[in-house]
Amino acid sequence: MSRPAQDDTAFLDHLADRLAALPGVRAVALGGSRAQGTHTDASDWDTAVYYRGSEGEFAPRHLRETGWAGEVSEIGGWGGGVFNGGGWLEVDGRRVDVHYRDLDSVEHELREAEAGRFRVEPLLFHLAGIPSYLVVAELAGNRVLRGAAPRVDTYPAALRASAPQEWWGRAGITLHYARAGNVQLGGRTEVVGAVAVAAMQAGHAVLAARGEWVTNEKRLLARAGLREIDQLLGDGSLGLGDLVDRAREVLERAVREAGHETA
Repeated sequence: MSRPAQDDTAFLDHLADRLAALPGVRAVALGGSRAQGTHTDASDWDTAVYYRGSEGEFAPRHLRETGWAGEVSEIGGWGGGVFNGGGWLEVDGRRVDVHYRDLDSVEHELREAEAGRFRVEPLLFHLAGIPSYLVVAELAGNRVLRGAAPRVDTYPAALRASAPQEWWGRAGITLHYARAGNVQLGGRTEVVGAVAVAAMQAGHAVLAARGEWVTNEKRLLARAGLREIDQLLGDGSLGLGDLVDRAREVLERAVREAGHETA
């Protein structure tokens, strides 16, 4: 049974107040489908707490002390990069994710993105990894509930020029290795895995060429128009070499149509 809208509004106010009251927190934001208005009743509540690591005030133990059920990581517990930890919690019967966001790091990545620079970091559950500008993309899509965080209104022109080249370069190398190395050994799992990774990398290239932000891989292929890859991966009649070659054609076409020259 769905909850009345007012119940959700009151819940969000309560949640934002509790998070904003944690020592060192400078802002609280709502993200994900809840911020975009595309959620369902079953959707999690994705939040971020912004703090300054240089101030040394924010600590995960303060989040644990709320008494909410779930898991709370240490800072850096989710890989140590820009996606530097958080909590998977249950609050008043609702699933809530709390992400740590260090404003010192976020502001640095914003400057880097404006200059067209970024790096790709590994993160569990993400086939292609995540771009360091993910925290900038969050600023563009999140809804600040308490305090103040940097505002991002546009996709930086320099990033739109550099990111498609980097992502498509990664996709091309991934496919080349699959063709030159994995195919001849007959490893279907390795080839299929490489094609899946390359598809995600190409999806990033497509959206960057369009100037569209990405915060995760959940809908990346659909947004990039690359669901055709599903049929290729599921076609058992294709030889491994043909699979890689056909995948390259599909991915390259999508990247070109998004406005990036692949040659």
